[in-house]
Amino acid sequence: MTISLTRAEKRADKHADKRAPASGMTAEERKVILASSFGALMEWYDFYIYAALAVYFGALFFPPGNETAAFLASLATFGAGFLIRPVGALLFGRLGDRIGRKYTFLVTILLMGVATVGVGVLPTYEQIGITATVLLVLLRLLQGLALGGEVGGAVTYVAEHSPASKRGFYTSSLQTTATLGLLASLFVVYLLKTFLTEAEFRTWGWRIPFIVSLVMLVISVYIRGKLHESPVFARMKASNATSKSPIRESFTQWQNLKSVLLLFVVAAGLGAIFGTGHFYSMFFLNKTLHVPIETVHKLIAIALVVATPCYLFFGWLSDRIGRKYIMMAACLLAALCIQPVFKGLTHYANPALEQFQRQGAVQVSAGDCRARLFGEPVSACDKIRGYLTDLGVGYTFVPASDPAQAEVRIGERTLQGFDRAAIKGALIEAGWPERADPARMNTPMVFMLLLVPILFLAMVYGPMAAFMVELFPARVRYTSLSLPFHLGAGWVGGMLSFVVTAMNVSSGDVYFGLWYPVVIAGLAFVIGMVFVPETRGRDLST
Repeated sequence: MTISLTRAEKRADKHADKRAPASGMTAEERKVILASSFGALMEWYDFYIYAALAVYFGALFFPPGNETAAFLASLATFGAGFLIRPVGALLFGRLGDRIGRKYTFLVTILLMGVATVGVGVLPTYEQIGITATVLLVLLRLLQGLALGGEVGGAVTYVAEHSPASKRGFYTSSLQTTATLGLLASLFVVYLLKTFLTEAEFRTWGWRIPFIVSLVMLVISVYIRGKLHESPVFARMKASNATSKSPIRESFTQWQNLKSVLLLFVVAAGLGAIFGTGHFYSMFFLNKTLHVPIETVHKLIAIALVVATPCYLFFGWLSDRIGRKYIMMAACLLAALCIQPVFKGLTHYANPALEQFQRQGAVQVSAGDCRARLFGEPVSACDKIRGYLTDLGVGYTFVPASDPAQAEVRIGERTLQGFDRAAIKGALIEAGWPERADPARMNTPMVFMLLLVPILFLAMVYGPMAAFMVELFPARVRYTSLSLPFHLGAGWVGGMLSFVVTAMNVSSGDVYFGLWYPVVIAGLAFVIGMVFVPETRGRDLST
């Protein structure tokens, strides 16, 4: 076994020595980028297919009776996959720094594929009750665990195969896979909804996108199985220079810990832009502005296609002028533009709703108002506030001394308790639009506004892989970069839709929750400008 491993290391080192000619990359570099990118694409597709179907999962896997609570629970379950990612980062990061990059991210893709197919065959709440909810959460946790190891492994592997002068450009190909994975998930859902009736899709059609990932899994495992180990790791292993305890070295030595903290800050800024542009914008257009989900998916898909080459451009640009200032500019622009972008979406997608919001015609007065998200009985106040937010209706809240009191004033009408039909009827009577009017929707402007945060994401995400890899020494690189990236980008980005929606419900303002990504992006800019170093051109073998 030792002889075989040594030969593999020598073979990897021989391939690593074939440098690209001035005109392009070597065949080995193309193979590394293709294999890593396809596998990453498959993993992101698996992870995002849930996001594309989140509006359905509330009814499929959570207790009936409160649509807003079920939707929030489905968002929280989506976010749970992000929350577990740091655990995967530690587990697979340690393995990657101990036994190698190649074998570790081969395991991650197998785990992701199995979990995704599992969601596709999972019985619903109607069939097996709360067990369906528990199993869905467990499978989402497995997906997050796998993705926690995949990102660090893929960027480390590609970067350690790349020449220093092209590292940003080569690794930016991996960054496109997150966008392409989301795009592929939207495309599959769109095709199915084109050929199936809504009833068929809700009954069984939603399972197909999860099950077809089995084909992608087989292809990815086959391609990755033919890769060689990273030349940097192969040399370290041959000279017995690998870390004995990557976790301890990464997080107890100040010089390395300082870099970990700085990466967390930058990754949090990325997560704020990522969650806003890729996910919350879809939920906002569909759930708040009542634009048909098919239209939302189509516009997001076109925006992703337009933005994808920008990841490569900003990766290439970071090889010329550096990584830091491109990423910091993205955080600043996001902090300045997120609120105007979403108010602009309301203006151009549903101007009648914007006009109704300005009237301030809705007031809620109640006593018992506490958030209960996972199917427990809720008060009338909770139901009123959740229902109004779900309809895209802002309101003012006046606390009442009587816990039993719950009333909503809409225009000149005052309604006691929670009566869904009465509330909706009063809103329509007061001028609330039940759905976005296609004739009044300015589709080109909606598209441009959707594109803005996605372009900011390309600015920060394109150079990010090279920046992360260059920030840490080779012996603990996989572990050191994986944990802060997933804590920052995963936790902030993954839970963003849930946090923003919950803040909106609590405040009565459909834009209030957007201060969450604004503040995070702003802090990332300030801290990054002062403390984050420029890493372009650093030697990865040290």
